Amino acid sequence: MPTNFTVVPVEARSDGGGDEAAERTEAPGTPEGPELERPSPGDGNPRENSPFLNNVEVEQESFLEGKNMALFEEEMDSNPMVSSLLNKLANYTNLSQGVVEHEEDEESRRREAKAPRMGTFIGVYLPCLQNILGVILFLRLTWIVGVAGVLESFLIVAMCCTCTMLTAISMSAIATNGVVPAGGSYYMISRSLGPEFGGAVGLCFYLGTTFAGAMYILGTIEIFLTYISPGATIFQAEAVGGEAAAMLHNMRVYGTCTLVLMALVVFVGVKYVNKLALVFLACVVLSILAIYAGVIKSAFDPPDIPVCLLGNRTLSRRSFDVCIKARVVQNGSATSALWGLFCNGSLPSATCDEYFTQNNVTEIQGIPGAASGVFLENLWSAYAQAGAFVEKEGVPSVPVAEESRAGALPYVLTDIAASFTLLVGIYFPSVTGIMAGSNRSGDLRDAQKSIPTGTILAIVTTSFIYLSCIVLFGACIEGVVLRDKFGEALQGNLVIGMLAWPSPWVIVIGSFFSTCGAGLQSLTGAPRLLQAIARDGIIPFLQVFGHGKANGEPTWALLLTVLICETGILIASLDSVAPILSMFFLMCYLFVNLACAVQTLLRTPNWRPRFKYYHWTLSFLGMSLCLALMFICSWYYALSAMLIASCIYKYIEYRGAEKEWGDGIRGLSLNAARYALLRVEHGPPHTKNWRPQVLVMLNLDTEQAVKHPRLLSFTSQLKAGKGLTIVGSVLEGTYLDKHLEAEQAEEPPNQKAVQCGGLVRHGQKCPVCRCVQVRNHLPQNAAEDLRGEARLLREGESGGKGPPLPRKAETHQNIRSLMSAEKTKGFCQLVVSFSLRDGMSHLIQSAGLGGLKHNTVLMAWPASWKQEDNPFSWKNFVDTVRDTTAAHQALLVAKNIDAFPQNQERFSGGHIDVWWIVHDGGMLMLLPFLLCQHKVWRKCRMRIFTVAQVDDNSIQMKKDLQMFLYHLRISAEVEVVEMVENDISAFTYERTLMMEQRSQMLKQMQLSKNEQEREAQLIHDRNTASHTTAAARTQAPPTPDKVQMTWTREKLIAEKHRNKDASLSGFKDLFSMKPEWGNLDQSNVRRMHTAVKLNGVVLSKSQDAQLVLLNMPGPPKNRQGDENYMEFLEVLTEGLNRVLLVRGGGREVITIYS
Repeated sequence: MPTNFTVVPVEARSDGGGDEAAERTEAPGTPEGPELERPSPGDGNPRENSPFLNNVEVEQESFLEGKNMALFEEEMDSNPMVSSLLNKLANYTNLSQGVVEHEEDEESRRREAKAPRMGTFIGVYLPCLQNILGVILFLRLTWIVGVAGVLESFLIVAMCCTCTMLTAISMSAIATNGVVPAGGSYYMISRSLGPEFGGAVGLCFYLGTTFAGAMYILGTIEIFLTYISPGATIFQAEAVGGEAAAMLHNMRVYGTCTLVLMALVVFVGVKYVNKLALVFLACVVLSILAIYAGVIKSAFDPPDIPVCLLGNRTLSRRSFDVCIKARVVQNGSATSALWGLFCNGSLPSATCDEYFTQNNVTEIQGIPGAASGVFLENLWSAYAQAGAFVEKEGVPSVPVAEESRAGALPYVLTDIAASFTLLVGIYFPSVTGIMAGSNRSGDLRDAQKSIPTGTILAIVTTSFIYLSCIVLFGACIEGVVLRDKFGEALQGNLVIGMLAWPSPWVIVIGSFFSTCGAGLQSLTGAPRLLQAIARDGIIPFLQVFGHGKANGEPTWALLLTVLICETGILIASLDSVAPILSMFFLMCYLFVNLACAVQTLLRTPNWRPRFKYYHWTLSFLGMSLCLALMFICSWYYALSAMLIASCIYKYIEYRGAEKEWGDGIRGLSLNAARYALLRVEHGPPHTKNWRPQVLVMLNLDTEQAVKHPRLLSFTSQLKAGKGLTIVGSVLEGTYLDKHLEAEQAEEPPNQKAVQCGGLVRHGQKCPVCRCVQVRNHLPQNAAEDLRGEARLLREGESGGKGPPLPRKAETHQNIRSLMSAEKTKGFCQLVVSFSLRDGMSHLIQSAGLGGLKHNTVLMAWPASWKQEDNPFSWKNFVDTVRDTTAAHQALLVAKNIDAFPQNQERFSGGHIDVWWIVHDGGMLMLLPFLLCQHKVWRKCRMRIFTVAQVDDNSIQMKKDLQMFLYHLRISAEVEVVEMVENDISAFTYERTLMMEQRSQMLKQMQLSKNEQEREAQLIHDRNTASHTTAAARTQAPPTPDKVQMTWTREKLIAEKHRNKDASLSGFKDLFSMKPEWGNLDQSNVRRMHTAVKLNGVVLSKSQDAQLVLLNMPGPPKNRQGDENYMEFLEVLTEGLNRVLLVRGGGREVITIYS
């Protein structure tokens, strides 16, 4: 049934309202403080339109009344005085600013405040009554009773009325749980279920309302062409049986013209439609009274309405008047008009239809009255296929063998195949319209009292009317007449009209105007519903429909509504359109029940409805009944409606703006998360359940931009692990100074706030909104673009002279935007600490919650650890390694992270090489497997290298490793590299000597900044010479079986002669320093020897690999050698392009068992 919307637009008008608000904001005497606004319900602001939010007036009153409250004067900005707030609470209006027909100036607001609000009877009861009683009652209810019988019809109506009653109970609970702003049912659904469900259900509600408009227009045309002016048809049947097709074409033409005319009326002015609502309601009430009056009259004086039967078949009386074959005249008998229809001539000797010849013509009363006893005959169903004869049981009939001309004869035939499920789908739209009262919530005197009372009373009244009509129709009207959908046996009159008193025209005219009014109401309400959805901003591509004329009329939404409504009119069949809108309304009602059930079961503190006669079992029963009715009506329509709603849900989830409306689904998620966290054990999970829960440690530069955004790219490429991702960073300083920055970083990103960096408020145009396009399509160089955007936002509109963007907004913007650009699903957590070292330690210890904590830390290698101003900055890195080890967490260190691929890149081949030196839980096996699931690394092949000592059986090791990988279900090439015992090379000694000299100098000398830079440059120059030697060493072709990786004196002399031009002087320097080698720490020499050997063998095999994974050795227990540890790692990974150092957490992360 139609839904009479008075949904009020939620954006302020641009002409006048904004200027006035600006004047009020800038009025003198306004206290300084944060500038607060009054947001509209649809702007996405998490703080809904509430009297508790202090606007400018409240601030002024708080300032004036707070002079005697000096103790609280510093808090007056955010905490207004109770005395100034109580008046706002008592006189709070739930009408949003900037509404259609809501004046902006003070005089209009005073006039509206004095205007009387509507009560329960006028505001809720009568609109619901008008919307529920309509076209199905007048055009299809008698046919439903005749086809399904009284019992099944009673069951159909009882199920549908029970569904709406349970939905009304749930809606009453939601409507009385606080003030319902103007916006009605959509507002209640969306704010109870959240933006995803709210948008999906809101669009289903909109489509249902739009198709309802099509149904009412088709009903109007059917009444006009069938019962008022049958001669007005444009298309005529040209062939036998073509009447139905011609009628459909007439419906399409007249329906389209009527739709355009109604759309023009709605476009010109909605106030005329609202004024005519009482006229339409009067037509409905008079029609109902006429029906009951006719039933009473038929009990003692039934109307004389003869129905002609041929055998037991009902005949259409459109082509003849007298129900006889021949009549007696003076000289004999003369054939009747009926004879000419069944015979090929008017003579008694003409050839006639066989059935006509074999059976007699009889005449019965079509409406025998309530005392006739016909009720028992109409108890049972009489379903038939399309084209079947409408027959009366109990009347003798002689069947014939073949009737090829039955379609051309004046029989009453069924037009469609009827079934119980079809009748449910056709009837259900007649009980919709229960939300007409809630849609007027902004105009009600007391919505929390009027909506439950008026809606439930209207449902009780209409349910009684429908159920009583079923019984009365079955008791008064002959079965063949009930099954005659278009009244052909009654000379084309409306069946229910023939029962009414005093005249059939009361029903015909009343139903005509009622359906006209219902169509206008649908075309009025549907565009406003779409406008409300568009202005909520939850579906980006619909935002254009949130605009309209200067007075707020939804012009574009009306245009789209007309186009969708036209598709329903082109279907041209009332019986085909009704099940479609039944699906959309049933889905809407299903989610209303779901919202109430969820809120009740969650028992959230804010769930305190004034309406007490509800229970979650009733809501669940209503939800189940809605779902059952959907599949009873049409299972494929039900699946299609669910698919549409699911697509809208996922679209809003993927592209829609973030909203926080305090909805029940958010509460359900919180309860589910709490329950799941309590069930997750706090101890380590089973190996089969282990997955990398990654804490990504990001470093920020001086502009608060992320130094290495590729870390987030790499994290998202590990998403096949389906684990938790926490992106953490440290802000140096004190918490009192940086707490706002940290708090905002942990909040979910708001679309407008992220795009505009907090420079503008909701509803205002951003002066630098060009960043929206940049943000939505971040190029590959994301870090540079974000820095550019940050500078743009800091400069503002005034060309760099405006106030700088707060660092908190910029930090939050950079991290959150990068996470969104790299599609990193996770959480952002910032820690404020006096030192970077302590902050990283705090993150490692405290990130996560309960059993859902990180088990892996990902960070970038400090590439400039030698050249930084502070020579001891590498200590942060080494201490972080120690912290992860102490916490039993795995550590991933990406070296040359800026060379790692972005998510848009694709490797067309290559290898991911794993160098498995020591076993530390299987991380080295698991990580490349996860990477190969991502499209960036999908075409790379995995190779696993392991190192064998002299005493190891390399052949058996290779077999064992292949079998191990087979059990792990990992496909990879296997190679065992043998390392022989050799003397420590001169290169190793020299590298160790330079390392210790640098460490000793930095410890003993207190260097100034410039001296440190010169010292760092000297060390760099010496290392460059060493790198040249190492490069020459690595270019030698390796042997396939055994690789010699150390330098003996003989090899050194040979190398010296082979490259004497390049390295003669360098090796002379090395041998000249030989006396100093004896003073070196032998443990450092051994470690450097291992690093050099491993680096050489890795370079020989994996120099061209796309990624190399290596075991990361642990830091020394003696903290005096931390700087040497950095040098060992540097040597170990020297010459490799992309390296991932992996250090296990001390437990198994991969298993061969199922």
